Amino acid sequence: MSITLTPKAAERIRNHITRRGAGLGLRVGLRKTGCSGWSYTVDYADECAPGDVTFEDQGITVVMNRDFLKLLDGTQIDYVREGLNERFEFDNPNVGDKCGCGESFTLEED
Repeated sequence: MSITLTPKAAERIRNHITRRGAGLGLRVGLRKTGCSGWSYTVDYADECAPGDVTFEDQGITVVMNRDFLKLLDGTQIDYVREGLNERFEFDNPNVGDKCGCGESFTLEED
């Protein structure tokens, strides 16, 4: 089980942590929201909490709560910049369907 990063995502995270001056890595999770049910959460990880699991990819630590492991397993995170917009994009093989607005999704086990 794992989560991976593209080289662009790893570089973006590395640059942000360096500018911030602190941080263990990237914290990834899910929250119930939107018309389809789930959306991704992304934040800095400053420490690991009980129940967290970590993955290392390209020198970056990805932290997440163990409860999301099955739902995010195999996900690749990319960093995309289009004009003035930038975002992390998730290629999650566990997604069943996405809503029309693109803000939320369903998972295959839902």
